[in-house]
Amino acid sequence: MSKLVVLQPTKQPSLSLLPSSLSDFNGTKLCQIQTWLQYKRKVWQPKGALHVVASSTKKILIMGGTRFIGVFLSRLLVKEGHQVTLFTRGKAPITQQLPGESDSEYSDFKSKILHLKGDRKDFEFVKSSLSAEGFDVVYDINGREADEVEPILDALPNLEQFIYCSSAGVYLKSDLLPHCEIDSVDPKSRHKGKLNTESLLASRGVNWTSLRPVYIYGPLNYNPVEEWFFHRLKAGRPIPIPNSGVQITQLGHVKDLAKAFIQVLGNEKASKQVFNISGEKYVTFDGLARACAKAAGFPEPEIVHYNPKEFDFGKKKAFPFRDQHFFASIEKAKHVLGWKPEFDLVEGLADSYNLDFGRGTFRKEADFSTDDMILGKSLVLQA
Repeated sequence: MSKLVVLQPTKQPSLSLLPSSLSDFNGTKLCQIQTWLQYKRKVWQPKGALHVVASSTKKILIMGGTRFIGVFLSRLLVKEGHQVTLFTRGKAPITQQLPGESDSEYSDFKSKILHLKGDRKDFEFVKSSLSAEGFDVVYDINGREADEVEPILDALPNLEQFIYCSSAGVYLKSDLLPHCEIDSVDPKSRHKGKLNTESLLASRGVNWTSLRPVYIYGPLNYNPVEEWFFHRLKAGRPIPIPNSGVQITQLGHVKDLAKAFIQVLGNEKASKQVFNISGEKYVTFDGLARACAKAAGFPEPEIVHYNPKEFDFGKKKAFPFRDQHFFASIEKAKHVLGWKPEFDLVEGLADSYNLDFGRGTFRKEADFSTDDMILGKSLVLQA
């Protein structure tokens, strides 16, 4: 039977992109005003909002926590003196020493972290184990469906706060950008489970907060975001980018996201609110390729544009981003929470490279098969 056990112990200089690669999009003022007015209506007259004192020590459960976001979040929570338990299936090591983390820092963290082994899809076990332990706050980092959250709420009727990791991918595609928290959402999105979870939390009357990151990057990233570019830069290969390359997107550093998760803990202004979380600037696909090169110390890359409709890549993904403009306003989080990203894009990419890929560690081996298809056709056309 699963049980709770204590595991015993056994910044780069700031750089900037070319102005043509970035956009401040000062037109976010309207979005800022709209979200602020909505916040004023909802926050200053909360119905059933529960109060949490962030300065007090809390018994905190993190659903997940051994990969990427949870790795950085759990450390911040432990440093603040909270009792932190990770709920995982136990298939991966519960802790790992981070690049740049001293032996003493890691030993201290490892000695304090707790583990509850189980499958979150085993709803009866979730109910019984969480009910027996009791937790003040739950961070759900890996929840995808509403039915995975309901047993947690059933098991913890006195829960003070439920903090959820959603996604900016829930927004309905629009010609009016950036996406604001009050924008229309897409019920057919591949993230519809996260939308359903937010609806469930709202319907249950619990004190909840949902963060909607855009693209997340940083050390230990298991999604091939910056890693996709680093592989090609290291191999000295051209970087194939779909269509014009001026599509605008947005990345947020995992450490900034972790700090946002900390900032909503016990924050009455975050009660029953959604916040977009990402980087301060927006960037074009071409600009991102150049930013990755600059951050990692590679020469400016050769960029090859292609029309995706001219290729059949099968099930393989030729490019790691959705081929469209996709970015969100973070003004609400900045003004309501007082949160602000610490990393600019190139600085954050340098942090990721120096603490991960640059040390020879990455999640996926390089696969240039789709690149070769694109480049091969490009050479034929040039000839």
